[in-house]
Amino acid sequence: MKTKIAKDLLSIKAVFFRPEEPFIWASGIKSPVYTDNRLTLSDVAVRADVENGLAQLIRENYPEAEALFGTSTAGIAHAAITAHLLSLPMGYVRSGAKDHGRKNQIEGKLIPGQKVVVVEDLISTGGSVIEVVNILREAGAEVLGIVSIFTYGMQKGLDRLAQANVQNVSLTDFDTVAQVAADEGYIAHSDVERLIAFRNCPSDESWIGKGETL
Repeated sequence: MKTKIAKDLLSIKAVFFRPEEPFIWASGIKSPVYTDNRLTLSDVAVRADVENGLAQLIRENYPEAEALFGTSTAGIAHAAITAHLLSLPMGYVRSGAKDHGRKNQIEGKLIPGQKVVVVEDLISTGGSVIEVVNILREAGAEVLGIVSIFTYGMQKGLDRLAQANVQNVSLTDFDTVAQVAADEGYIAHSDVERLIAFRNCPSDESWIGKGETL
């Protein structure tokens, strides 16, 4: 599955590598990769692979799941489609409580004690998804874990997930996508080591300018 989803994401440029002309993240870090998994929703075949894959991950890893909750906003559509496939209730968690009406932060029905799975599109440092986990826990949910489309596997993210005592299972990961990108000719094979060096230490820019362009 990891390789199949990696090929899907690369084919629609949801994950796009540009090691010779890095992207600039909001934090100022220079990155050789751009990720936009929202594009999976616009491609019917890729969308089917992703949603069926997420459903499979939930069946295999969280068979006791009673509801799915998406992260706002990227995880909402994936949670909705996957919940439909699994015939499960669905909701989502806002990034902040509304300032009007009932001032909800959790949208959809959450029953105290309900066993839920969080659906996320992308995990890098893990901060936003762990916030969602904590909000659900505070509301009385039993969070079984997280499913996501793609994870960078950054140490900071792994450490945060461990500290929050929550598991994430992803359809594919940075290492797999980087290797498939090289095998499929999106990048040079010599760039894979540079990409992994970035993943291991995003603040270290020594990987820039050390590869061969195609």
